[in-house]
Amino acid sequence: MRVVGEIPHTDCKITLFAWNSRYLIKFERGPLEQTFKINEYDITAESELRTLIDEQFIQQTLIRFDEMQNSLAARLNSLG
Repeated sequence: MRVVGEIPHTDCKITLFAWNSRYLIKFERGPLEQTFKINEYDITAESELRTLIDEQFIQQTLIRFDEMQNSLAARLNSLG
């Protein structure tokens, strides 16, 4: 797996990878992560990856992080 780059953001870590004829966009926040896989043939250049990741896309991802955290917390609370 090769790191293509990082996109700085205050609320999460965003890393771009190339691996197995795909590009991966990995978001990390705390113990949670989300990865989007894109076939390398769906874009014409690695530089296009950055254009996919606008603030709206990031905000939608952050909302999913909140949903993931709430879901995990609810399941952990049901154990105890």
